[in-house]
Amino acid sequence: MPVLLCFVGLGPVAQASEAVPDPDEGSIGIQLLEAPVSRRADPRALRYIVDHLAPGTVIKRQLQVRNTSDAQQRIDLYPSAATVEGDRFIFGEGRTPNELTSWISLDRHQLTLDPGDSARFTGTIAVPANASSGERYAVVWASATSKPTASGNVTQVHRVGVRVYLSVGAGGEPPSDFRIGEFVPARDPDGVPSVAIGVDNTGQRALDLTGKVNLTEGPGGMEAGPFDIVEGTTLSPGDSGGVVVRLPKELPNGPWKIVADLESGMVKRSVTRSIEFPDRGKVGKPGTILSGWMPLWSIAGALVVVLLILAALIMKRRSRQPAAVG
Repeated sequence: MPVLLCFVGLGPVAQASEAVPDPDEGSIGIQLLEAPVSRRADPRALRYIVDHLAPGTVIKRQLQVRNTSDAQQRIDLYPSAATVEGDRFIFGEGRTPNELTSWISLDRHQLTLDPGDSARFTGTIAVPANASSGERYAVVWASATSKPTASGNVTQVHRVGVRVYLSVGAGGEPPSDFRIGEFVPARDPDGVPSVAIGVDNTGQRALDLTGKVNLTEGPGGMEAGPFDIVEGTTLSPGDSGGVVVRLPKELPNGPWKIVADLESGMVKRSVTRSIEFPDRGKVGKPGTILSGWMPLWSIAGALVVVLLILAALIMKRRSRQPAAVG
């Protein structure tokens, strides 16, 4: 019998913090119920299990699964492998194992829930004492299998999950940071404008990028926004990628001043550029820099000015000293 997989709540974006409904009777939702006190201001830690642990550490997290359908559901609970590749958080098929999943145990493995009911379960992560340093990824899944369709030959498997980002190592948590790079405006063949924004992960933890874009100083003083970036970009440490924002078709070519406010958890960066959209079906020129970073030649020039001022002050001070009497 063919099986149709239906991933609810953990696609490219993984809205795992909410019980995400699906329109058919296979609907279930999952959410993380707690975060460490030190991370409660971090929006990522409220959606996902994000932590840094020393080898030999054990932590527990409460999760909740809900039946959002109109029928009783039998729900399986299990961890499965994940990786970060090509600007995306990629989850393994079925119950694919990896090193991190071997450290995760659940106190419940199967639930039967009536319509609208929910149940809690506990996930435990036990890091071995000899674990090597580095960040690892997994997903804690809840899955339910729907009844076969009327034709009797298709069964749907619905999965919702909470991502796990676990950094292992002695001492404090590795830093998270990123740099916003080039802005490239474009219009598709239908005339819909977009801007691709380059991002470099300069830190030592994976990033889940979110944010908004505002347009100002357009033709006739026009302003537009804010516009949400298309979510789903996850960058592993040291990787480069980008995000995209799609804009209204009627937006004139410009020029515009564009301000991008991007964030991943507690790390926030803002950059301003000047851009002009091309005609339909074309890619425009990269945006010119207005703010966000200073070119190296500007920094070097500023240092030269400072050194010249210091030299002048030293010479002036020496000229005021009385001559030595022999």
